[in-house]
Parts: sequence; structure tokens; C-alpha cells
Amino acid sequence: MDRDTVEPEVETIPGERAKRWAEYHHQHAAPSTYVYEFVWDAQADATGPFCTDVDGNVLLDFTSHVAAAPLGYNNPLVREKLEEFDLVDPLKIAGQDFYVSGGWPPEDPEFPGPTQLQDRLVAMTDHYDMDRVFLSNSGAEAVENAIKICYASGGHRAFTFDGAFHGRTLGALSLNRSKAVHRTGYPEVPGVVSVPYPSTQDDYESDWLTDGPGGNVVADKLHPDRGVVDPAEVAYLILEPIQGEGGYRVAHPEFARDLEELRERYDLKIIADEIQSGLGRTGELWGVDHLDLTPDVITSAKGLRVGATISRSDVFPEETGRISSTWGAGDVMAAMQGVLTIDAIHEENLLANVRERGEQLQTRLEESDAPGMTDVRGRGLMLAVEFDSKERREAVVEAAFERGLLTLGCGYKTLRLLPPLDVTGREIDLGAELFLEAVDDVAAEIRAPSS
Repeated sequence: MDRDTVEPEVETIPGERAKRWAEYHHQHAAPSTYVYEFVWDAQADATGPFCTDVDGNVLLDFTSHVAAAPLGYNNPLVREKLEEFDLVDPLKIAGQDFYVSGGWPPEDPEFPGPTQLQDRLVAMTDHYDMDRVFLSNSGAEAVENAIKICYASGGHRAFTFDGAFHGRTLGALSLNRSKAVHRTGYPEVPGVVSVPYPSTQDDYESDWLTDGPGGNVVADKLHPDRGVVDPAEVAYLILEPIQGEGGYRVAHPEFARDLEELRERYDLKIIADEIQSGLGRTGELWGVDHLDLTPDVITSAKGLRVGATISRSDVFPEETGRISSTWGAGDVMAAMQGVLTIDAIHEENLLANVRERGEQLQTRLEESDAPGMTDVRGRGLMLAVEFDSKERREAVVEAAFERGLLTLGCGYKTLRLLPPLDVTGREIDLGAELFLEAVDDVAAEIRAPSS
């Protein structure tokens, strides 16, 4: 497969093999979320954003596996190093009980692992004075450990935001405010207060600013004379710089400045959930880098291949038994992939590419005046298109799939686009063309809802 010339090629999708595979898979799989019957053939040709399914269809993947494959398929900088690695067994060890070496010296071994991944993450968060990392298995675990270390520092209350999604474990679920189905019937961590998340000027003025004693909804609640929450009892405030499941809503800049002012006034701890927005996805290393807001803790996963909770020495508990896990720092292969991904972002100057290609795609969509599209938003290659109805959004996802373009929904009537960080101009044009054709196809079938 030649990345410079390959294009999506679809006969029947889903094909008979994909249908059979999905049916067989669900014999024992617990009910969960599957977008459509796309079955990637891991043994077939794949490069960049292009992959092949079990029926031989070639698709253009603009989901990057929900940002978990930031460099797409078979990136040479990652593959070449992996091919040199003489695989051993086990590739997972009890990484918070034992250490693992991939050569010598520890500062620069032949094959990097958990130790070197921690080094990279500290370097990436040096501008926030972060110097400690705890590795875990997933984004939800990264969030769990973020809130644990903040609770350990004192306080039993917390702030989360309307539209938030932070994971599926019980602690993380207590912070979610995107869909009721995520939390219904499950016990929750007490003391979590939810407040509006303004992403537009109208949101900021109508939902966030107040005539109260503090001037905004959180400042009102924390006001020393007229508030209802004692700032000394607040363990943390957690937010996504760009909400993911909540509809790719970008934090309003003045809202972020207000949070920074509250952080400084009351010594609040800010957790930036960068599970989806981090690792260069927005054109900066972290989504919060776009804002005038200083995080005390950053959570990362997905494209990092493992979970990571990053903070300062004074935030992490000193007792060794307060946080731990069997596999967190012991997934040898995943940690190496994380290091190689970070190195590729730097070596290939991918942050600049993300900004350029993101602007190209956003401009193309905004100028299209396509029917039913009401908003195009996001940063870098974390982009979303909002439609006038959920019905239209769902139909566009399906129509794009039938043309060989993989996309995903989010929010209520929003569709997200996450090309790989090294996507080319040609690939952006291909994806935009397929997407807009899908929108036009759907427009012929669906009438816009009456106002």
C-alpha cells in the first residue's frame, strides 16, 4: 500500500466477513458501544490513516481509534524500532513492584520503557513545574489517581462541569455530566458539584457570569461571606480543555482565566483531563497549553498507550502505599510505544503539521456551506461538526462509512474528526471530499427539522 497514492476503495460494507466476525464476537461480548460493523484486518495492508477491513475494503480512518492511535497505522518511526526489539515473555510485569531494563544506561537504553516514558512526560510538563509521574493502565485509572492524590492533600469536595466525561470507573463516573446513562444506578463519590462549561461568548455571559458576590457561578459558591462551599474543603476542580464525549466544546478563554484567578485566590488544585486532547492533538502538546490556566495535575492516556497521572512532588502523597497497581508501570511494549510516539511528534515536527492540516480541514468544512451543518469547531486535528439534528448526524456517520471514511459521533448531534497527527494535505482533501459527499447524500433524504 503506497500512502502517496492509495485512496479508499469500498465494494460492500459491511461485507459478509465483517458481519460474520461481529456476530461471532457478540456471542460472548458484554453489551457495549460499537459504532458500526467495521472489522480491521490487522494482517492486511495499512499505512497512515488508511486501513483494510476483513472484506478487503480500504478505508480512510479519521477517528485514530478515538485518538488512541495518534500516528495512524504502521508509522515507520514506531515500527522500525519495534521490529528491532527481540520480543520476550512476559511483556507485562508487576511494574510497581519490580523494574525493567531495555538496555544500558538508564538515561538512554537501546529500548526505552516505563522509566524513559516518565522522563519524557516530565519534560513535556516542565513549564508547569511537574516532576512526578504515576503510570497506570488507562485514562479512567489516570483520572482515578489524579483525584486520589488531590483528596489525599486535603478536602472532600470537588467541582466538575456540565458535559464532562472522565471515564467509566466509579470515581471517574462521579465526575461525568455528559449522558445520564453513564451514571444511572451507580453509587457516587459525594461532594461533587457540577457547574456550567462555557464554550461560546453567549455561554460565558449567560451561563457563567452572574450578578452575585463573586461574579461567576464558582466564585459565588466559594465567596467567603455569601458562598455555600468552604474553599478549604475543595480538593480539586477537574475539566477537559476541550470536552470530548460532551461534544468537542472548547473552553472559553475568559472562563479559563476566571478559573486561574480562583486557583490563585483559594489555592485550588486544577486537574486537566488530557486523555483525548493531549499529546499534540490540538497543535500544542496539551490542550490546556492554549489557555491561561495552570494545571496542578495532568492526566494522559489513549495516544500515550498507557495511563499517566502527572503532577508535582508536593501533590503526590509521600507514603509509598497510597497509590499502586500491578501493570501500570510494567507494560513494557506499551510504554515503549508511548516513548516512540512522543519522540516521533518531536522529530517530525508534528505540532506544526497538526496546526496546518487542522486549519486546512476546518476551513474546507466552514466554506462548504453544506446542508444541515450548524457549526464547525475544535483545535488542531480535534475537530467537530454539529448538525441540526441527531438523525442527520447519525445518517452522515453511516453515509461516510459507506464511502470508506470512518468518523465518530459525540455529544448529542455532533460528529468528530480525528485524523492522525502526520496526516497529509492530500489525505485531508480526500477525507473532506468524502465527508461532504456524505452530507449531500443525507441532505437528499432528510428534511431539516422545523424551527
